[in-house]
Amino acid sequence: MRGSVFVGTSLDGFIARADGGLDFLPTDDSESHGFEEFLASVDGLVMGRKTYDFVADSGEWFYGRKPVFVLTSRDLGEPPEGAIVERVSGSPEDVARLLDVRGIRDAYIDGGSTVQQFLRAGLIQRLIVTRVPVLIGSGISLFGALEDDILLRHVATRQFKSGLVQSEYEVAGQPTGEHRGE
Repeated sequence: MRGSVFVGTSLDGFIARADGGLDFLPTDDSESHGFEEFLASVDGLVMGRKTYDFVADSGEWFYGRKPVFVLTSRDLGEPPEGAIVERVSGSPEDVARLLDVRGIRDAYIDGGSTVQQFLRAGLIQRLIVTRVPVLIGSGISLFGALEDDILLRHVATRQFKSGLVQSEYEVAGQPTGEHRGE
């Protein structure tokens, strides 16, 4: 399974406010940032429960008929109309094996702690990060603390009239195995 991330952050690296709020993200749909093309490049999605609940309650299901695997031990209830949703649990490696068995070769990994877990497990190969020109000071960090460095290779950077800057990276090396030190 090849894992990819497509995410927006504040310039100071937060994907949401501490309370989960996303009010700092742009809502103007007049400018395409490549999400539709990105979504077309994946076979399915893995997301955390909080992300699923947020998207399911938003009134718009963005993922069409792509299978969505939600990391949770709790019942999901009735999925949004037209959604293909399955509850899964286990380590990122367990979930990756399940996706491989299901024929999911390219997966969109979404949700703060889910991205962090899959990145630490070496299961993310592509990162597309769109920085919003705003500083929010605190919130939910995209990457969180890392025990080891993760090497990235820059692929491309695009800028938009709105001021957004989007950079794409490939993971060039898994965690080094050496602690960065104090």
